[in-house]
Amino acid sequence: MNVGQVAAAAGVSVRTLHHWDAVGLLVPSGRTAAGYRAYAPADLERLQQVLTYRELGFSLDDVRRLLDDPAVDALDHLRRQQELLADRIARLQSVAALVSRAVEARSMGIELDPHELREVFGDEDPTQHAEEARERWGDTDAYVQSHARTSSYSKADWLEVKAEGEDVERRFAEALSVGLPADDPAVTAIAEDHRQHISRRFYDCSPQMHACLADMYVADERFAAHYDRRAAGLAQYVHDAVKANADAR
Repeated sequence: MNVGQVAAAAGVSVRTLHHWDAVGLLVPSGRTAAGYRAYAPADLERLQQVLTYRELGFSLDDVRRLLDDPAVDALDHLRRQQELLADRIARLQSVAALVSRAVEARSMGIELDPHELREVFGDEDPTQHAEEARERWGDTDAYVQSHARTSSYSKADWLEVKAEGEDVERRFAEALSVGLPADDPAVTAIAEDHRQHISRRFYDCSPQMHACLADMYVADERFAAHYDRRAAGLAQYVHDAVKANADAR
């Protein structure tokens, strides 16, 4: 193949191939009768190695030293590149996941970068079911109101929101552990604090709407698992307390 054909096949410029020839990185095996560069199959194999190492971030000098090392054959290079590429792919997948999480967070009105998301929420990823939430509630006043409010929240605001929510859950769990009935006034007061927390931080939550949320806490296994990780039976307990509070109001 001549230099133009190789450049087109490899997606590099003719000027780049000339430079690689000049620095000894990729010297064509032959010349045509007119003196033009002619690349043999072995040259193209080396070109593939060059392109892969360059994609992995190696300098031209490092690539040349690696390829000219007599102790390393073509198979060794391929194995090394396979390992390096696997590492690169894993890192890029991790970065892609962070970026996707940030995109979903912004679409939900959470103005945090990926690292802040992890600091605030940890493994409780609020973006995991963002698309489902949009499909189910995206056209509701509550969704719009929540998006409008949370879009102005800073990292400090979200930490406060999380602390408030965890405090309510902790109090529910303590009440359950000492055997207070779910309709006990002390427990329904916690349920009311939970409703006020939602109204203050996200959207206006009426007692009726709160009761509908309570149904979801037991019907949706994801919500149930969240509560029951804190204490066995807590999801049902919260459900019953919220229902009792809604009935009383």
